[in-house]
Amino acid sequence: QVQLVESGGGLVQAGGSLRLSCANSKRTANRYTMAWFRQAPGKEREFVAAITWTGHQKYNEDSVKGRFTISRDSAKNTVDLQMDSLKPDDTAVYSCAADLWGPGSEDPSAYTNWGQGTQVTVSS
Repeated sequence: QVQLVESGGGLVQAGGSLRLSCANSKRTANRYTMAWFRQAPGKEREFVAAITWTGHQKYNEDSVKGRFTISRDSAKNTVDLQMDSLKPDDTAVYSCAADLWGPGSEDPSAYTNWGQGTQVTVSS
């Protein structure tokens, strides 16, 4: 069983930055494709970014491309999401997810392991 623990959420003004981190409990964490999703009140869960077990990065082109960066620290078994130039529309609960040997799907149903989520609030 994979345990994922997110950290780094909080309140920030528009234009500011936050860095989220997701710790994977597995010693074989580098075999997992890791992704970040977000869900705002009254909206469906939305794909944000993913980094595959090969290191390939994918982003939601429409909403976060150019502002968010996903990265992996294999030594720490963590995946970070650096969020810059934040907007009020980025306000949501952000959750990380893991998929063993996954291709980096944007479909949340492809991921069987989820963290508890962390709140990000961007004020205008």
